[in-house]
Amino acid sequence: MSLVVLKVGGAVDAVVAARSVNELVFQEHKVVLVHGAGAQITAAMETLGIPVEFVAGRRVTSAAALDVVRTALAEVNAALCAAIGPRASAFPDGALEATPAPGLGLVGDPVASAPHLVVEALAAGLIPVVAPLAAGPLNVNGDEAAAALALGLGAERIVFVSDVPGVLVDGAVAPSLAAAEAERLAGGFEGGIVPKLLAAARAARGGVAAEIGQTVVTA
Repeated sequence: MSLVVLKVGGAVDAVVAARSVNELVFQEHKVVLVHGAGAQITAAMETLGIPVEFVAGRRVTSAAALDVVRTALAEVNAALCAAIGPRASAFPDGALEATPAPGLGLVGDPVASAPHLVVEALAAGLIPVVAPLAAGPLNVNGDEAAAALALGLGAERIVFVSDVPGVLVDGAVAPSLAAAEAERLAGGFEGGIVPKLLAAARAARGGVAAEIGQTVVTA
């Protein structure tokens, strides 16, 4: 039974995410679901008057922002677990390992790892639902967190689900990209697609098949 890491953004409806998870389970895959909460975090920060700043698609995170991040991720995690049902195993905080990322505040670069509680949950037939908040605590980009888990757990495949159909190149969705091309494109894009491209390239180079919507990223 192969392992698939599924990454969904916070804007993806919990029921839709649960349907994607259940389809993979029906196909006899083990699944780890990694999620973000970007839209919810930004909205809450703006309401509280906390500056919103991104560098290469990663959120600059102050102590005040980290409180918002933790709350939003916990809410999204709970909603996803409720939608998936009793097989969901919640990991809203601290499952990941990361090192501090310079210049971004309380942000971490995730380390490829196989957290023992996640491994135990998979062995018990459960579906780990993991928020990208590392021990520290450090805020981790969800795409980078998913790639680190996929590599650490030895996943067969990582799938990035978002509100875009794939990677647009010259106005059309690219069916495939080599990792080097994905990294080159990341340098010319802005926003959330940047960490997706870099995370997919990292996963592909590590032997994990990577998909961003309809775009396959290869080593």
